[in-house]
Amino acid sequence: MAELSAPIPAGRRWLARLAFLAAAGVAVLLLVTAGFRASLALLITAVAGLVVMAVGAWWFLTHRGAVRWLGAVLVVGAPIVVGVLFARASMIWVVVVFGLLWAGMVASGRAALVHDRDAAEFDTPPPRRPFFIMNPRSGGGKVVRFDLETRARKLGAEVFLLSGPTAVDVAEVARQAVRDGADLLGVAGGDGTQALVAGVAAECGVPFLVISAGTRNHFALDLGLDREDPSTCLDALTDGVELRVDLGRVGDRVFVNNASFGAYAAVVQSPEYRDDKTRTTLELLPDLLTGQTGPVLEVLAGEVALSGPQAVLVSNNPYGADDVAGLGRRYRLDGGVLGVLAVHVRGAADAASLVFGGRPGMLTRTSARSVVVDAAATAIPVGVDGEALVLPTPVRCSISPGALRVRVPRQRPGVPAPPPELDWKRLRHLAFGR
Repeated sequence: MAELSAPIPAGRRWLARLAFLAAAGVAVLLLVTAGFRASLALLITAVAGLVVMAVGAWWFLTHRGAVRWLGAVLVVGAPIVVGVLFARASMIWVVVVFGLLWAGMVASGRAALVHDRDAAEFDTPPPRRPFFIMNPRSGGGKVVRFDLETRARKLGAEVFLLSGPTAVDVAEVARQAVRDGADLLGVAGGDGTQALVAGVAAECGVPFLVISAGTRNHFALDLGLDREDPSTCLDALTDGVELRVDLGRVGDRVFVNNASFGAYAAVVQSPEYRDDKTRTTLELLPDLLTGQTGPVLEVLAGEVALSGPQAVLVSNNPYGADDVAGLGRRYRLDGGVLGVLAVHVRGAADAASLVFGGRPGMLTRTSARSVVVDAAATAIPVGVDGEALVLPTPVRCSISPGALRVRVPRQRPGVPAPPPELDWKRLRHLAFGR
């Protein structure tokens, strides 16, 4: 292993030692408190509180009416009751100290093991005829609020606004722009629009520029762009570099983030979803998660076969290991593989088991170059970057490595290195040289 022969920076060495010191503190704390008569009972109470919270969360997601709100009461009330019991036993300090020591151990250990990995950047000439498609309604009106149209035009770009009442074929608009001489395509809008135009950019061999003017801006996040001020993305026109990133494909559609099947895809299909995402999701989840509606899915991810998952997420490169819903971030977009996350949940017992890592087979993570999703139906709902589609079965997903040239500002927040798993053998070497 290269790390064993390379000089170890002093900062990483002391972080590794701090991790061992915090771990020793945890052990000492447990030994000291083990002598208190109430410790075992309080430990059992704490575990029971976590289980009750998990069951309450499951009830909230899978029921309606009084049972749903009882679940909400359990989620909120369980930690309060546990806290009161610890306070009455004068043991709050144990919880606080344990939490601080544990957090310190994990944080310092991961910081000692982390390795920065920067995506390859390429210096290329600035575009001469950039072309942007902007949606003034996206992200609550960020195009207008940050004056993106005017800023882009001042930098020499042509701007096409999606402001009319009629539907526009944005892919065809982008293709026509390239035929007219555009040498860069950009989008200020949601991830669904980003995906459509990114597909055209890859097809035509021109760079693509993302302006973080959508609601969630997942693609912009994983490119390391500034999501708070989308106008900074325009800096790429004058002082930018290019990245080579992968594109996912589902059927004949491109996706930059993910394609979802089962529970989430069915929610996206609802006509009310765009107007009220939270309310629509809560209304439809009970039937979907308990398996009462929708076709049974069969998934083949590489050589891994899955039968009957309630939800499947196929992503353009895997999401972080702590992300079970595709709501976090991907630490790289050039790995050349699809990430696959499948969830099997049979009831409240499964929800409670999540506290201890879940039962075997409940949460499946894998990666593959291709994924096939089938069902005993001629077509199934699919959410492609948040857009609702119905595709004929079997649905085939694939990855196109390095298919998209993305132009980004040279100065940008960037993507942090992924948090590594704690490896105590490596930490021991870092801390003590053996």
